Amino acid sequence: MNKKPIASLSKALCAGMFLFGLVSTANAALISRLGGLAVYDTDLDITWLADANAGAGSTFDDGVSSSDGRMTWGNANAWAASLNVGGVTGWRLPTTQQPDPSCGNQSGDAIPQGFGSGCTGSEMGHLFNEEGITANAPGVFSNVQSLSYWSGTEFAPVPVNAWLFNFNFGIQFADVKDLNLFAWAVHSGDVGASSVPEPGTIALMGLGLLGLLGFGRRQRRR
Repeated sequence: MNKKPIASLSKALCAGMFLFGLVSTANAALISRLGGLAVYDTDLDITWLADANAGAGSTFDDGVSSSDGRMTWGNANAWAASLNVGGVTGWRLPTTQQPDPSCGNQSGDAIPQGFGSGCTGSEMGHLFNEEGITANAPGVFSNVQSLSYWSGTEFAPVPVNAWLFNFNFGIQFADVKDLNLFAWAVHSGDVGASSVPEPGTIALMGLGLLGLLGFGRRQRRR
């Protein structure tokens, strides 16, 4: 039995899988999900609501200014947990990683905390600093407010406070939970993941299979 064609075919298969992997990872970005209602972040494996102020006018809205979407920390958490978007439940507020050495400022407290600008450890900090999502900027999201958004993470040194993030200045800090701030819901994982490959993926796989079939025929003719 001639093992050389088999070895060559194995190499071609490995090369094909490698190239397919490059195509798959090259598109790491923010991807629309649920018919435009949500956006999947491939970097963090989380899905955001596309509307960054979807809570406006809800029963959890504290109505600071004509039901503008601002809520206390408790109401913001309750609002996110109550969501059913395109049949998907299990939404929450974004988390804030602590300690976060990427932040521009570090506290000297017994429990070290990262705050200020440049924070990429938190989910909102990543969205602002790594994905370039800022207040009122056009793109895959709508209604990104210029004021602060609640994180679902309490401020450990002072539990009556919670973390927040400002999408106008890119600043992360903490304040009392009774403030009326904005809320943006997120979901762990890809809520729009499908077992059916996208058309582009199917086309690439088809081309790869045709190439491998041609390779096998040439080997048999030798």
